[in-house]
Amino acid sequence: MTETANARKIAFATFVRRALDDARAMRAWSGTEVSRRTGVSRQTINRWVRGDWASDPEAERVVAFCEGLGLNPATAFTALGWDRTTPPRSAPTPPPMDPDVEALLRRLVDPNVSEAEKFHIRETIRYLAYRPTLPADVGKRGRQAG
Repeated sequence: MTETANARKIAFATFVRRALDDARAMRAWSGTEVSRRTGVSRQTINRWVRGDWASDPEAERVVAFCEGLGLNPATAFTALGWDRTTPPRSAPTPPPMDPDVEALLRRLVDPNVSEAEKFHIRETIRYLAYRPTLPADVGKRGRQAG
């Protein structure tokens, strides 16, 4: 293996490792959760961390990994030594923000809010985000009775 190829593997492995560390620290995501959110298998992510790949990672998987973690894929491409002269994809316009969600986000970044309260906000959001969806007609059942 050439020095350049080895350096690229090390650089990309470092990028992936930092992304995983940030996901664990900031979002309390496990490796399984990162895999679920990004659509990239744990085995693939583990190979990237170890630098255990014979050919470059697929660009689509790298983009999915980055987007699932809210990272700019250009950073990963730079680590991989890929051509940076191509214009970056424009990010999709985010949907309008609900005022209540916006208020929660402001509290999460407010240095005057305690870490305990931030923890409770994150846990509540996590619970709501992953609970099973109720059928649409559940609310009507109570009104129809009687």
